[in-house]
Amino acid sequence: MATRTAAQQRVDAKLRYDAYVAECPTRHLLDRISDKWTSLLINALAEQPRRFGELSRRVAGISQKMLTQTLRNLERDGLVSRTVTPAVPVRVEYALTPLGLDLLPVMQAIKAWAEANMEEVLAARADYDSANGS
Repeated sequence: MATRTAAQQRVDAKLRYDAYVAECPTRHLLDRISDKWTSLLINALAEQPRRFGELSRRVAGISQKMLTQTLRNLERDGLVSRTVTPAVPVRVEYALTPLGLDLLPVMQAIKAWAEANMEEVLAARADYDSANGS
């Protein structure tokens, strides 16, 4: 087996996490963080930890199954922590981890951009649909 230089190892590592490479694990992460429920949940957890029911009410339209699944995936990826407090009934809270807090400004910016530009997007859609007979 040939010995590789440190520079070659750095190039290999960079390619290993190049999202343009088909088998790159970064693609899975991008898929996760570009999901609408992920975006909304991370933004919903920005101010404070929240319980499952609070998140369900805050993020209108998310099913219990999708909320559970998304929270589990975010916990698995290290973006959200789940804290169980023994009580009657048991209290479970979800909060952003340091990694989730690092991602938060990006998610807040995307949400703010979408809200600020929705009128232009709707106008562009209407123009496109009328020009293309949709």
